[in-house]
Amino acid sequence: MGVPRTLTAGVVRIRPLLHRTLKSNPLPPGTLAVGAGLLIAGASAYGFLAVAARAVDTIEYARLSVLWALALLVGPGFFLPLEQEAARAVASRRARGLGGGPALRRAAMLGAGFVALLVVTAMIFNGPLLDRLLDGDVALFVGFLLSLGGYFAVHLTRGALSGNGRFKAYSTSLAGEGLLRLGACLALAVAGVSGAGPYGLVLGLAPFGAVALALRGQHDLARPGPDAPWTELSSVLGWLLAGSVLAQVLVNAGPVAVKLLATEAETAEAGRFLAALIVARVPLFLFAAVQAALLPALAATVANGRLDDFRRGLRRLLAVVAGAGAVGTVGAFAIGPWVVALFFGAELALGRVDLVLLAAASAAYMVAMALSQALIALSSPARMATAWLAGTITFAVVTALGDDLLLRTELGLVAGCAVAAACMVVFLAASLRGAQAAAPASSPG
Repeated sequence: MGVPRTLTAGVVRIRPLLHRTLKSNPLPPGTLAVGAGLLIAGASAYGFLAVAARAVDTIEYARLSVLWALALLVGPGFFLPLEQEAARAVASRRARGLGGGPALRRAAMLGAGFVALLVVTAMIFNGPLLDRLLDGDVALFVGFLLSLGGYFAVHLTRGALSGNGRFKAYSTSLAGEGLLRLGACLALAVAGVSGAGPYGLVLGLAPFGAVALALRGQHDLARPGPDAPWTELSSVLGWLLAGSVLAQVLVNAGPVAVKLLATEAETAEAGRFLAALIVARVPLFLFAAVQAALLPALAATVANGRLDDFRRGLRRLLAVVAGAGAVGTVGAFAIGPWVVALFFGAELALGRVDLVLLAAASAAYMVAMALSQALIALSSPARMATAWLAGTITFAVVTALGDDLLLRTELGLVAGCAVAAACMVVFLAASLRGAQAAAPASSPG
């Protein structure tokens, strides 16, 4: 099936915008290496889900879909802010000629506390989690518990690598996790494993393998230095953590909501929903690589007091994001059902309306993500977290009010992401006014 002319035209229009944005915001060191790792990680994630969909039946795939959503919700949600703050603290010490070991130890203690809290919470609520969401599959529950420790280990490792400028090893971590997961999934499929449990164990173990690959040959990541107070991990870590968790709830809660709301006759719908969601979110995956390159440059313009450059750069970034979202939505309508059937099987395919709504939600989420990073650059993490909270509440309310299982969830995602983006627009305007008022006193620029 050929690519529609509207999709091709959209890509052609986006290309000059992206070129101008990249030209005005030089890529920071390590961007190409990290971008390559992100591409491999994303492609292998699609491969894992597609192979698993062919290897297990629709009921088993629905259980695996819920585990996938839970692992991404809790893992990156809790531990990505820890990675970012550890990287910032280590890089700051490195710039001053100080060892980053004490800062990393503080981050490790904090992350270990998160893991303990999450494991205890999962054990306390193991009944609803195991019986209602995972249909009593103990192997999937064990895979979830493993993923908590795995994501902590891999994100802490990436924070240490990033803070020390070891971007090739960082890329190895990203690519290694995806390739190990995909390789093990292929081995299970070839062996004829048709239960979701072993695939769930692979999901939980892959981050540990990525840590081993990334640390091979690395030395002096935790050099001795002066003691690090807890405040060195930033006084705003709480807001960053809250915003990260809420953002992951909003973007990953769909399969979980479908599973919770499904009747006995609808037990396979979570798997169908995830298959459509994965295809509809291709632009969101591509945006992750662009974001890694462009948003640090926006933060640098704020630090240097160049707010006009910040506005121009953000406008260009939003133009690229909006264009990519529009192309993704058109593509979902034109070829979305065919792509889902091709990669995941005809039994998991959904209709055009479902895919268009999911693509529209992804487009709104990309806009919200870009604006959230701009708010962080403007030292407004509380406003960022509040916007994600408003979006999450909207998703819950809209999803609770509907009748049709998939449609109510899809409309909840569209409304939640749109509300989050709208709140961030309002908050960003206020933060820019505050930054403009403070600029003459803080910087001659």
